[in-house]
Amino acid sequence: MRINKMDVLGLLQEHGAVAGGHFRLASGLHTSVYLQTALVLQYPHVAQKVAKALAAKFAAPFDVVISTGMSSVVLGQEVARARKCRAIFTERVNGAMSFRRDFRLERGQKALVVVDVMTTGRSNGEVVALAQAYGARVVGVGAMVDRSSTPLCLGVPARALISYPLEAAPPESCPQCLAGVPLSASRRALEAGPEGE
Repeated sequence: MRINKMDVLGLLQEHGAVAGGHFRLASGLHTSVYLQTALVLQYPHVAQKVAKALAAKFAAPFDVVISTGMSSVVLGQEVARARKCRAIFTERVNGAMSFRRDFRLERGQKALVVVDVMTTGRSNGEVVALAQAYGARVVGVGAMVDRSSTPLCLGVPARALISYPLEAAPPESCPQCLAGVPLSASRRALEAGPEGE
């Protein structure tokens, strides 16, 4: 079964992955809509379909999938399963994206970076640079959802299953902050998560 953009949007809505309120993203930006893709990806049969659709967006072969942190590990693992290759992930160490757990890349390996949601591209760009520092060739960045409202400058192709541009602003120009609306308490635990980078 193929998944189209309306299917992805339907999955997000069906699983309660779209929340309204006043949220602070890991990038520091504020937004009125938060996407929690983990609520969709917690179902392996659904994650597998989403991952197969994402893998199909990249015709070029790759040897390894690199997930950009814990929120993208499930998706990255399933993309790697679909393409029968290795899956690793990065973690933020002392403020920088790094490989831990003895993960490494070999010079000349082809890598696909996978993220659940991308907004500013900051973390994705860090992971692309990290892989290139190892001598790997990054074939692209794949995402379940692209929240960006402006083109991302990652130096490699960036493709997503769905484009869901959302307004995000720094706190000093956030309409909800200016109106005195407090951050949404029900999702406050999500503030430290990688969504929105």
